[in-house]
Amino acid sequence: MKIAIQPKDFMNFLQLLPLRFTSVTLRQFWRQWRNLCLYTLIAGLTSLLLLGTPPALASIDDDRYEGNIFALYAGNGSLVPPQVTLEESLKRENPTLLVFYIDDSSDSKQYSRVVSQLQQYYGRVADFIPVSVDKLPVKSSHTPKEPGYYYEGVVPQTILIDQKGEVVFNGKGQVAFEDVDDKFREVFDLLPRSESVKLKRRATQSDQSTRSDQ
Repeated sequence: MKIAIQPKDFMNFLQLLPLRFTSVTLRQFWRQWRNLCLYTLIAGLTSLLLLGTPPALASIDDDRYEGNIFALYAGNGSLVPPQVTLEESLKRENPTLLVFYIDDSSDSKQYSRVVSQLQQYYGRVADFIPVSVDKLPVKSSHTPKEPGYYYEGVVPQTILIDQKGEVVFNGKGQVAFEDVDDKFREVFDLLPRSESVKLKRRATQSDQSTRSDQ
């Protein structure tokens, strides 16, 4: 059998309770309710801070570390890690481009785009070896087969080594694409930029004689 309790009956019941018991119970109830509201408010604000705040965008103009600069700012994740070591490249007698950089350097970040552009033109015929200065071994001396031998304490620094193992270009700072491109053209015996923007080999004597016969 169900017994329905009317609101007036409940109020009469509260009046029968001792005044102290009723006030203590209400005080505890109010304290619990206040704490619950406070915890709910804190949880809500924390969620807004964690989920509602957009992540910081990678900036190319500051010296903050944000990851692999070639992947982030040049859109080229193939440069790091390098495919070969300097010793292997020299042994194969391939032209080699060493690029010394630091991931938390704005100059290195901006220059990464130039390096990626150079790789688009010469990546199949030359070895590109970006070298993080932070990972250079600390030694009193280096051999010409080690990147540390060519580093001069500046980032970015660009070293171009020809097929004979000789340094033909040593650029410090953000050197222009055209400056490195001109040296690459000399290494591969291509027409200078003033004669052809496109990469073309110089005409040999046999080519000239063939044309004259025609």
